[in-house]
Amino acid sequence: MTKVKLALCQMKVSFKSKSININKAIQMIEEASFKSADLAILPEMFNCSSKDYSDFAESLDDSETLDAISKAAKKYNIYVLAGSIPERTEDSEKIYNTSVLFDDNGKVIAVHRKLHLYDNNLDYPFSYKESDFLSSGNQITVVDTKFAKIGIGICYDISFIEVSRIMALKGAKILIFPGNFNLVNGSTHWDLLFRSRASDNQVFTVGVGSTLNGTYGHSLIVNPYGKIVAQLDYNEEVLIHEIDLNDVDKARNDFPILEHRRDDIYDVILKD
Repeated sequence: MTKVKLALCQMKVSFKSKSININKAIQMIEEASFKSADLAILPEMFNCSSKDYSDFAESLDDSETLDAISKAAKKYNIYVLAGSIPERTEDSEKIYNTSVLFDDNGKVIAVHRKLHLYDNNLDYPFSYKESDFLSSGNQITVVDTKFAKIGIGICYDISFIEVSRIMALKGAKILIFPGNFNLVNGSTHWDLLFRSRASDNQVFTVGVGSTLNGTYGHSLIVNPYGKIVAQLDYNEEVLIHEIDLNDVDKARNDFPILEHRRDDIYDVILKD
């Protein structure tokens, strides 16, 4: 299977109601399935307000949100990346920013906890320090699917070139980063980072954001040559776009960047 139809679910997130957000996500998954998508991707923190993590947090074993997404994935026979939700655990006073991938039977096949917490020094209203509320994960996530190996990161993880390179060296052909960039770093960095990581590693990169006051939206797909092949604006929408994984092999044959790495001078250490 070389062609994969992706559904980028750029949804308007309610600050007030988890159930509204869950129902909207399910509606978008249904639309994605109706349009024959293979994989639906939800935004970062799609079930909650970023200011009230503790009120919306759930454990992975007892999650209203993930239970609903699992049932939707099975019902509509579609892979779903549940962008991320705030995860509560017994071993941390803080909360993780956690993404979960379901297969088309509704089974969990991957869990990724955001590695890099976004702390900036911008002026109000864009100042923010995730480390005040969240704990960071410690595993780079690459998972086998029936399409290809997929690398999963969350938002700020894309800013760190080592993460994407390791995913690519582990065999990932698609790198997905649900993320909510603000209007400042969105306009300057969003397209640039996704295009850079795609061309650096000759993979498809996918970013899916939400649309609400202060977030950038602009969900996108970039091909292995670093070209944006599909993109939304600020509005709520499900974007359907088919990619051809043969483009990864073609790009690497045309420009053998990974083959020309100088392992005698530098290397990236792959930790299990």
